[in-house]
Amino acid sequence: MITLKGQHIYLRALEPEDLEFVYQLENDESVWEISQTQTPYSRFLIRQYLDNAQQDIYEAKQFRLAICKNDSFQAIGLIDLFDFDPKNKRAGIGILIQKEENKQKGFGRQALELLIHFAFERLEVHQLYANIATTNEASIALFTTFGFECVGIKKEWNFQNGNYSDEALYQLIRKS
Repeated sequence: MITLKGQHIYLRALEPEDLEFVYQLENDESVWEISQTQTPYSRFLIRQYLDNAQQDIYEAKQFRLAICKNDSFQAIGLIDLFDFDPKNKRAGIGILIQKEENKQKGFGRQALELLIHFAFERLEVHQLYANIATTNEASIALFTTFGFECVGIKKEWNFQNGNYSDEALYQLIRKS
């Protein structure tokens, strides 16, 4: 069984050919609130990131995978494990599908399912967490589908466009 392949999508390591995709995604101001980005990234910096993206998760404490449809090599989104803590067996998880035409088709759901399974079975994490804006109903619905529970609200956590917004902490603990 291939761990990172689903019915309609698969997850793969980032490649040098992903430079333009990652560049566009990282410089899309509409997603900066989600990624906690405040300034644009140059192609040079993204090229350096891609050159180092193959570091072992135990060394880098994070890794990012491209989400691809089964019939294509072209990425439609990214899914990340970050803040990987092997001692306490936990990691953060985030996902982003780039274009509206690829949203609401189950691709994000499959990608999240694959990465949850990978994290629990291969990396032997005990828990995963996600930080989600309380207004992001689509992400809340996606993560709660897999059993993530809201364990707290960070009041007025993010500042954007002159306003503060709340962010929820969702957690999934592996069942023994």
